[in-house]
Amino acid sequence: MNDETHPLNRLIEELKKIPSIGAKTAQRIAFYLTSLPQEEAEGLADAIKEAKQSTFHCSICNSLTHVNPCQYCSDLNRSDEILCIVEEPFNIYSIEKTGIFNGRYYVLLGALSPLKGVGPDELKTGKLLKRIKEGNFKEVIIATNPTVEGESTAVYLAKILKDFKIKLTRLAMGLPVGSDIDYADQVTIKKALEGRTEIKD
Repeated sequence: MNDETHPLNRLIEELKKIPSIGAKTAQRIAFYLTSLPQEEAEGLADAIKEAKQSTFHCSICNSLTHVNPCQYCSDLNRSDEILCIVEEPFNIYSIEKTGIFNGRYYVLLGALSPLKGVGPDELKTGKLLKRIKEGNFKEVIIATNPTVEGESTAVYLAKILKDFKIKLTRLAMGLPVGSDIDYADQVTIKKALEGRTEIKD
């Protein structure tokens, strides 16, 4: 199937553009999709179109939503005293699944990455600073990813927020549950040692 005009090849190429989807996975998904009944395939296509046409960034926190403000910003039962800063909208879902955070969110829509041309101006921090200045937050959680870019972003955020007299915290990082120390990299072990907690009776 080397014909580039073949519809299946086009589908595979489009699927390969999705982050973390390689050539083999794209091929498997493409063959699966083409084996679906016509009605199911059309339903999936319609769902993608509707999601693309109906979702946009919340004017307050930048999360993806279909209503403005989003469900997190409009929920009166959430605390206005704690703000969690994340890199991307999908990071919110991971935090929400824990069921223990009940504050507000702010999405940076990226992380500092000079190689990708993402600097402070691209992170929309002006909007973040305005929100903190006008709000009543007592704590800001910097929940950027434990990557080089995420760490650089966390350091930058801590620097621009230090004058607000607000408690700044960073998500604890280290060894994941169920992992083996032998397979952990040096940075992970270092973070685990730095974030160690006291064992109490």
